[in-house]
Amino acid sequence: MRLLWSLALLALTGAAQAQQVTIYRCTDASGALTVQNDVPCPKGSKQDKRVIGSAPTTSTPPAFVTPIGAAPAPPPNAAPKSPPATPMPASTAPAVPPASTAQRDDSAVSDRLPPPTLFECRTFDNDRYLSDKGDQPERCAPLQTYGVNGGPSAGAACQMVTDQCQRVADGALCESWRQRLRQAESQLRFGPVDQRAGAQADVERMGRIVRESTCGQ
Repeated sequence: MRLLWSLALLALTGAAQAQQVTIYRCTDASGALTVQNDVPCPKGSKQDKRVIGSAPTTSTPPAFVTPIGAAPAPPPNAAPKSPPATPMPASTAPAVPPASTAQRDDSAVSDRLPPPTLFECRTFDNDRYLSDKGDQPERCAPLQTYGVNGGPSAGAACQMVTDQCQRVADGALCESWRQRLRQAESQLRFGPVDQRAGAQADVERMGRIVRESTCGQ
């Protein structure tokens, strides 16, 4: 009888997982044992009642607990999110100079003119110098005088001469103007004191020509 009771309990366990089940163990007057499901024993029988609690019909997955401060875990089968695009630092952007500034610089260079014409002049004794003028005035070049006895004389004499000048080539103009500027600066530093005012004016004029012409590019 105990074996029959155990088998009945095992047979009804599957049903008890879906809903609440009441099992009645009935023993009649002759001692016969029957097991009934949700049906009370008939009158005159000894009844033993047992209730098997209901079980959930569906399984619920355990809840995940997220630690404090941690990022929430993604739900199951969720597609991974793409990482956010990293913005390009502003410092890596190529710097482009303003077009107006470049245009002004190009315009300033293109507006410059070549320096004035220069002439290289040669004296009668083969000395050379640079001049703004190609036609030099006639001048009296001193001559050596001699006495009756053939020795040097204390007298003075001169010969009228004109220096011969030739135009400086365009490709050599800038270097010739720089040479004139250096000569004027040397005259200002080491020349006679009574000539420094004129030398100062020459330095300023020639420096301005070199800076503001195509020689200053």
